[in-house]
Amino acid sequence: MNEGHPVQALWCDPADGVVARIVRTLAERRLHAARTVVLVPYAQLMGVARAMWARCGSPGFVPRFETTHNWARSAGGFVATGYDIAHDMARDLVTAQALLSQSGFAAERFALAGRVVELAYQLAPLAAAVTPEERVGAWAQRAAGVAEAGSESEWFRTESALIRIAVAWVSTSGYATDVLLRDSTRAQVDALIVLEGFQTDPLTQSLCALWGDDALRFSLVPAAAPVQPAASHVALDPEDEAQLAAACVLRHLAEDRAPVALIATDRALTRRINAQLAAQGVVTHDETGWKLSTTRAAATLMSALRACAHDAGSDQVLEWLKGSADGDAPTVQTLEARLRREGLRDWSAWCSLVARSEKAQDVALLPFTDAVEARRMPMARARPLAEWLQALRELLEAGGHWQLLVDDFAGGKVIGALWLDAGAHGDDEEFPGGRHTLAEFTAWARDVLEDASFVPPAGDQAPRVVVLPLYQLLGRAFGAVVIPGCDDRRLPASPEPPGNWSAAQRMELGLPLREVLEAAQRAAWAAALRNPCCELLWRESDVTGEPVSPSPLVQALRLDHLLIPSADPRLPREVPVQPTACPQPSGALLPLENISTSVYEDLRRCPYRFFALRQLGLRSADELDAEVDKRDFGNWLHAVLGHFHEALIETPTQGAQERLALIEAAAQRATREMALSDAEFLPFAAAWPAVRDGYLGWLTGHEANGAVFVEAEPWKEQALGNLRLIGRLDRIDRMPDGQVFVIDYKTESSSVTKERVKDPTEDTQLAFYAALVADDTLRAAYVNVGEKSSGTQTVEQPAVVEARDALVAGIIEDFSRIAQGTALPPLGEGAVCDYCAARGLCRKDFWELSK
Repeated sequence: MNEGHPVQALWCDPADGVVARIVRTLAERRLHAARTVVLVPYAQLMGVARAMWARCGSPGFVPRFETTHNWARSAGGFVATGYDIAHDMARDLVTAQALLSQSGFAAERFALAGRVVELAYQLAPLAAAVTPEERVGAWAQRAAGVAEAGSESEWFRTESALIRIAVAWVSTSGYATDVLLRDSTRAQVDALIVLEGFQTDPLTQSLCALWGDDALRFSLVPAAAPVQPAASHVALDPEDEAQLAAACVLRHLAEDRAPVALIATDRALTRRINAQLAAQGVVTHDETGWKLSTTRAAATLMSALRACAHDAGSDQVLEWLKGSADGDAPTVQTLEARLRREGLRDWSAWCSLVARSEKAQDVALLPFTDAVEARRMPMARARPLAEWLQALRELLEAGGHWQLLVDDFAGGKVIGALWLDAGAHGDDEEFPGGRHTLAEFTAWARDVLEDASFVPPAGDQAPRVVVLPLYQLLGRAFGAVVIPGCDDRRLPASPEPPGNWSAAQRMELGLPLREVLEAAQRAAWAAALRNPCCELLWRESDVTGEPVSPSPLVQALRLDHLLIPSADPRLPREVPVQPTACPQPSGALLPLENISTSVYEDLRRCPYRFFALRQLGLRSADELDAEVDKRDFGNWLHAVLGHFHEALIETPTQGAQERLALIEAAAQRATREMALSDAEFLPFAAAWPAVRDGYLGWLTGHEANGAVFVEAEPWKEQALGNLRLIGRLDRIDRMPDGQVFVIDYKTESSSVTKERVKDPTEDTQLAFYAALVADDTLRAAYVNVGEKSSGTQTVEQPAVVEARDALVAGIIEDFSRIAQGTALPPLGEGAVCDYCAARGLCRKDFWELSK
């Protein structure tokens, strides 16, 4: 321990130190140290207390420094049986489901079980503080009376019923600490000394009452120690705050102030800081841990369950497959490429497609798909929970996930939390919750992992950085204390009491009131500031950009002139500017044979984009679970109009009602083929009547001019020297004079469409489509299908023949120059660069400034 540290005086002061007071008490009362129990507020303080006794205590026997739980464990083993509260979420959730079924909530048991467990966990410390006889009698009657408060609405009636179920549960349950309330334990301990922390514990109070005059209380909270000025740092955002906190810790270590206490006020922020420290080779000892559900092992297990749902998405199945031991196998990569190319969000859609597809790549993927389905299908039926545990283990073993969990420390915790160990779950009678569907079992597993905590293993050496909550600074000496997250959200002066209990209910039950929690928070804050070196950090804005204020506790320090703004502990470093040269690649060795309108459009917009995306074949992976957007609506509309005109050829009609029925049938067919969600497609479905009526009105006028529909979505190819122009046209009509009329549908704003045809030499699309048609003379136009008052309108390109001839000449010249080795520099500007997938390759943001 650092000499002169306030904690040293707290424990070892010859006159008023905790150890000296215990020694005097033992001597004055002639108590044997080995028959004296000293209760400390939290487990980590047991080792500290023993070390302080060895440092300045009396020679001979040592008192038993214990917490109530550690004392109960050594006094007698406790195994939860029947309907006992086990404080094991895996078991307690199922017990709560059984209790709900017996209370008339069988249909809602899965939805309400979590709430019952939450209430039971809040009431259990109170129930455990009284003897079993009083617990089932007076205490249960008093606690049940609290549930009657406010039953004037359906919500309150349900909540009151849940409270009554929780009260009945906790009042009839046995607890590990019941052994401390027995006469046999009382006979083995002559005196009980309680070292009080920031809050009183109901069980400790009961034990003091039971021991009577043989119980003594000593406070560990310094009464009049002065608060030291604290250094402060204000960060811009969460990432900046994490960097500042890590830099503060590193500086303290460099100045030999180990161990450093890092206070965990926010788990996400703490994990950011841990990552920063790990990058510098500093390993922290985390006493708080984090939710087991956030570990990779838990994510692996939950992905397997989600992938087995009947409505599983393709992304969910891919996540499951890629998390296995052979997740990088070529088959999995090929499957992912096919799913993204087809845009199949639902796994069932892929199964249907691959079953009927005759493409060679799909035929090759069919056995693998069948094997995946063979693993998924057994998980479809409902079964008892014990059988689910066995089925889940078999699923993990079949996919190669089980061994990955076994070999991982967090994976072992996941296996233990879910009782997946062979034989650990016992018989079916151990789980009285009835049968579960896959969705219900998945929810159970999720809740269990959410409740469990994962604490990384500590090394053999003394930790240099300890992550701990604020109240666990009590009675421990640290060379420095770093407290990030000192804002009004993460460090409130008056913490919100847990649960939905009213102040009157808290008072009646003995739950901690807001005032008690506030006093404890302020006392812990003051104890932290008594450390010789304490640094406080907070941010100006959250991750969303929303402003954040300092904690009221920090603002009070500022008013008392105890806050010292400090310099940024991060060491600045000069990074020389190294602009990247503008790339000048050659595509001579990567010739293309098939040229589409989008390929040539890329070349015209930016040669480097053409080189990267077309010649190198690079492309970003499309999202499978993307929401339906304007592009999907455009594809859907193209399919609808194609189906409609094909149906109109088979059953020609001029009747408005008949045409309306045909186009509606085409719309339903396109929706089925594209497997569009009704909910996601709703905004476009609402606009469809206006679009439909506008198009039918335009079609009547278009046909009045003599136009006749020929074909929809035709695939065209046209040889051009060593090149071949390819593309799929939206529609071809024929006019009365025999001329071909090429039509391309647009769902964009009509002003954008009209802008396209202003300069014929800049309009690649219509000119390219005209080049795909063998006719020397033809007409071409965009048909803007809109929902506004303007409706559907034709925007024709009058100089399409001239534009076509110029485009063909340009294609020949451009690809000849590419073959000769002409450089393909990045020349894009404006919106072309803003949404370009190759921008990270050309490095425009880094070479443009150096020009």
